[in-house]
Amino acid sequence: MTVGVLLLLSYVVGATPTSLWVGRALHGVDLREVGSGNLGATNTFRVLGPGAATPVMVVDVLKGYLPVVLLPPLAGLEGSIWVLALGAAAILGHVFSFWVGFRGGKGVATSAGVFLALAPLPLLITVGVWAALVFITRIVSVASITAALLLPVLVLLMPTPRHEGDALVVFTAFLGAFVIWAHRANIRRLLRGEESRFARSRRSGAALADQPVHDTPEETGERP
Repeated sequence: MTVGVLLLLSYVVGATPTSLWVGRALHGVDLREVGSGNLGATNTFRVLGPGAATPVMVVDVLKGYLPVVLLPPLAGLEGSIWVLALGAAAILGHVFSFWVGFRGGKGVATSAGVFLALAPLPLLITVGVWAALVFITRIVSVASITAALLLPVLVLLMPTPRHEGDALVVFTAFLGAFVIWAHRANIRRLLRGEESRFARSRRSGAALADQPVHDTPEETGERP
């Protein structure tokens, strides 16, 4: 296969709207219309609970992991910077999915899948920090933004089993900046003290957010 075909395939895998299909098929819910309107595992957890969010999270991680592991050998790209390009294509597919008008999630879970293959130890430390911050603050965006800042530092300081070299550090830094950009609406709500926190619903037992807020067109850059 050519590099172009592999990049396209990686994008298509990343573009799979996991949360949308799970929400519609199993719960009759369009996640674009409830909660934050975001098509990621966080909004799935917020609206439908952990039973629905867990498979969404697993698949979204695999959307980043599998293209980086399985596709490079098809064109002899192992250890080259094209591996990073395949990971980037999967992440862009998740964030800008052609299935849903180039909308999607914020790329955190799919990015984690990419780094599970490329830099597993820095990723595991970052995931631990992310989980601790979610537990302490009950605000997923705070944990995700912190993780986006921490991972490039850990990749720079810690050896990895791959051979992309300095390109991996640069890729991680750009990816961290992209994830923070994707959370720009959350950052504005954090500064206003309006970001949602997770709480336990007495009615359903599902994990819900306190007063979930939809991103406005002005915040997302989308047209109304």
